[in-house]
Amino acid sequence: MADSETDYVVAMEAAWLVRDVEDVDDAIGVAVSEAGKQLNKADKQYVEVEVGVTGCPACGEPFDSAFVAANTAIVGLLLELRVFNTDGESHAERIAKSEVGGALRDVPLSVIEVTELIEDEPEDG
Repeated sequence: MADSETDYVVAMEAAWLVRDVEDVDDAIGVAVSEAGKQLNKADKQYVEVEVGVTGCPACGEPFDSAFVAANTAIVGLLLELRVFNTDGESHAERIAKSEVGGALRDVPLSVIEVTELIEDEPEDG
C-alpha cells in the first residue's frame, strides 16, 4: 500500500465570528447555520460542521468552544471531510484546506487531525 494513493479524514478548526447574540447557545446555532449555508452554496455539502470542544484550563473538562462578550461571539467550529486518492497526509491537508478555504473565505482555519481511512477488505491468505 506504500505506492498507492490513500484516503484520509481531515478535521479542521475554524474561528467563526457572530455578532448581535446574547448567549453561547444562540452564538453556536448561528455559527453552525451560517457555516453550513456557505458550504452548501459552494457545493461542499460533504463537509461536516459542528461546534468544537475546548478543555477547561482549570479542571480539564471539555466545553463548547464559544465565548460571548459585548453581544459578539467567537465560536470554534469543527469541520471534517474525507479526502480521497492523496499522496499522503500533507497532500490531504492541502486539499482539505483548499476545498474548505475556498468556500469560507476570510475564516481562519487550522488542521487539527488527519486520520487515514482504513478499508475493511477481506484478507486473502
